[in-house]
Amino acid sequence: MAIWLTKDSKVIVQGMTGSEGSKHTRRMLAAGTTVVGGVNPRKAGTTVDFDGTELPVFASVADAMKETGADVTVIFVPPQFTKGAVVEAIDAGIPLAVVITEGVPVHDTAAFWAYNVAKGEQTRIIGPNCPGIASPGASNAGIIPADITGTGRIGLVSKSGTLTYQMMYELRDIGFSTCVGIGGDPIIGTTHIDALAAFEADPETDAIVMIGEIGGDAEERAAEFIKENVTKPVVGYIAGFTAPPGKTMGHAGAIISGSAGTADAKKAALEAVGVKVGKTPTETAKLMREIMSAG
Repeated sequence: MAIWLTKDSKVIVQGMTGSEGSKHTRRMLAAGTTVVGGVNPRKAGTTVDFDGTELPVFASVADAMKETGADVTVIFVPPQFTKGAVVEAIDAGIPLAVVITEGVPVHDTAAFWAYNVAKGEQTRIIGPNCPGIASPGASNAGIIPADITGTGRIGLVSKSGTLTYQMMYELRDIGFSTCVGIGGDPIIGTTHIDALAAFEADPETDAIVMIGEIGGDAEERAAEFIKENVTKPVVGYIAGFTAPPGKTMGHAGAIISGSAGTADAKKAALEAVGVKVGKTPTETAKLMREIMSAG
């Protein structure tokens, strides 16, 4: 069992014929993901060989879905074409779109998210500027390394790509049900709250790690949600404890305004609802280890 991405997921790659798309398609196949084709209107009707696996290239997401039964798309297209690629995926009604591309203009993300809402949110969008989603031992959609952790019963949701990988590695012996990298842009599709709700409902997830970062109020809103809706143990980490106030750190969404948005403020909000928060990723992993060994 996993959330959103399972062993039965059929994945297509928008931008499969590009350098990044082809590299990560090969990786996803090696991880056991059922990749069934790619999308590139200029190369429709051709095939691409991935170490003996021939994958067809389709003209559109709709064509790919019709021919293969695909229910997940991973988007590796340049920033200027990302909005069009996501809108195409939404129009096709694909259930899950994982937008890896970084550098997508915020107004483009706002536009395709508003379009998705207007269409009834039939498509779950993860990203943009994210590492994707991985259900270890089942499927891997994006750029998360497939060999750094095992199958288990921890759910992970993270704004940071590299911290996603570190947490997976730190808890590799216990393992994960699903790891979701939601991205750190100011506007994203899937949020901490969406993932928390899905993990709470998943019978095969026993505990949750939530990684946030300074700036904005997403973690404070997640804390309120946890208080009202989450019964499973949650541990947290906030990237940016050592960041100087007033500085934008790394991700475009991370800017501090007064005391709101600081790592300490977020830590306090989470701890107030019973979430244990580590000062470092390693300490956070230790807190989760204690919970899992006690359970």
